[in-house]
Amino acid sequence: MNPYWYVNVEGAIIKDRYYLMIVRGEQETHAPGVLTLPGGTVENAGNTNNILEETLSREIAEEVGVEIHDEIEYIESNAFIADDGEPVVDIVFLCQYKGGTPRISDPGEVAAIQWMTAQEVFEHPKAPEWTRRSIERSEKKRIEKQW
Repeated sequence: MNPYWYVNVEGAIIKDRYYLMIVRGEQETHAPGVLTLPGGTVENAGNTNNILEETLSREIAEEVGVEIHDEIEYIESNAFIADDGEPVVDIVFLCQYKGGTPRISDPGEVAAIQWMTAQEVFEHPKAPEWTRRSIERSEKKRIEKQW
């Protein structure tokens, strides 16, 4: 087993009380076809400040074509073993939509994109427990921040 952990960041992107959700592409090695938040893996960037924030912004722009505001809020972190056996640390942040039209860059990575209310996420048949939990915690923070 790999002694190193992959570090993944996800963004609960909020716009007018709607979250930008994705359905993971069928070619993904972990959790294909599930409803989740956009994001991606931290890449080797040498000596970099704010690596999680920079990765979040970059991955969201690459994956779904939107920009987020610089102010982000920590929601939660989890460790798990991915479907391919790799250990992952996943960090979720709440962030605000800044601009851009959501689009799919790579259909193998993202099968669908949709703005959804928290309730729609909770009721969605493809939403796993971890997605529901992240949205539930994001909603609490969104209300607290009055976003």
